[in-house]
Amino acid sequence: MQMTKKRGSLLVRWWFTIKMALHGILANPLRSALTILGVAIGVASVVSLMGIGEGARRAVVEQFESLGANVITITAHDPTVEFEPEYSQELVERVQGLEAATPVVNDNVSLRWRRTRGKINILGVNNDFPYIRDHKLSTGHFFTSLHVKQRSPVVVLGYNVAISLLGGRNPVGRSITLNGQTYRIIGVLEEKGAGKAEDIDNKIVIPYTSALKMVEKRTVEAIWGKAGSKQEADLSIVQLGRIIKRRLGIDEKAPAYSSAGGEGGEEGMEEEVSPEPESEGSSPVLPSAGDDLITITNLNQLVQEADKANRVMTLLLGGIAAVSLLVGGLGIMNIMLVSVTERRTEIGVRRALGAKQTDLLLQFLLEALYVSIIGSIAGVTAGVWGLNIFEGQGFQTAVSFKAIKIATVVALSSGLLFGVYPAISASSVPPVEALRSQ
Repeated sequence: MQMTKKRGSLLVRWWFTIKMALHGILANPLRSALTILGVAIGVASVVSLMGIGEGARRAVVEQFESLGANVITITAHDPTVEFEPEYSQELVERVQGLEAATPVVNDNVSLRWRRTRGKINILGVNNDFPYIRDHKLSTGHFFTSLHVKQRSPVVVLGYNVAISLLGGRNPVGRSITLNGQTYRIIGVLEEKGAGKAEDIDNKIVIPYTSALKMVEKRTVEAIWGKAGSKQEADLSIVQLGRIIKRRLGIDEKAPAYSSAGGEGGEEGMEEEVSPEPESEGSSPVLPSAGDDLITITNLNQLVQEADKANRVMTLLLGGIAAVSLLVGGLGIMNIMLVSVTERRTEIGVRRALGAKQTDLLLQFLLEALYVSIIGSIAGVTAGVWGLNIFEGQGFQTAVSFKAIKIATVVALSSGLLFGVYPAISASSVPPVEALRSQ
């Protein structure tokens, strides 16, 4: 029975303390509103800036991922070291883990479709392109190896090209003219999105053999390959590096390739390169190891690096915004100290009527907590609203629940932390001195 009375008395004291804390907030609405505003601005800054950073990170990662998984690109930066188209298939046979590869031809050509005239970017590849770049078709079909071999005048349209030319109607079976030659449309690629997959939505894909004939070339400046997994892509990069160095005459110690050999060891992975005969009166120009004549890129690595860099940027933005949370916490402490000074009489009366130090300590801590909670709710709402405004202006944003959680926890923690000293000051005032201050 005595224990029940004690619990009831404790609950009454707590309930009265909670009401007194709420009354202390409502007694000075303007001052409380300004304190809440300081916390809300800090929370809104963290939520909005980290949301913008997260949106930028996702946009960059999506752009790289739109290029395809486990894709390796080999690009020549000098016409003298460009590749024969057949070299792509040779690499597939020689490099373990490389499942497919395609020569790549990029150029601008003239387009004629009914009354439409203009320039269009063409992409010349082989029949493995949809598999290498993980690109499906929305209608029709992709060209086959027979189309490539026979230099067939067939095209596959990018999504935006198909929409702009035919206004959404199915273009399969119709014809367009590229550089004065008629090509038959056999398919349309699925939409990738603005700026993704090297802007494939605004290109026309044709067999690389037809593209080479159109641009009057025999070599290609790039080869795209696809490995079976991330691990195989990493291994393929190493092997391709040795093969390319051997091809350029940079790494003379690379093992030779045996045309009749099996797959027993690395000595079956490299090709013996014979130096070309020199013409009289000319001196050979050998590339040095520092010349970036050819670059080999693992797109998986680019995705990871871009993701890491943008995460760091997001954290920096969050750290900058967190300063405003610190300012908001200092504002809470300042207002609470002023409140303690103004309410010394109230404190003295409560102490004289039997209020304990713990009651006053809890009351002022609750006041700081109320301000932090209301400021956090208002800040999260304002931050999400701000992200919607940015998104309406064309920016890609993302509501980061992690940022919301961090901002809320920091706001509540700072409110309690900066409310401790004023609460201790209030609870430690002797009743006589508090009453005398009146």
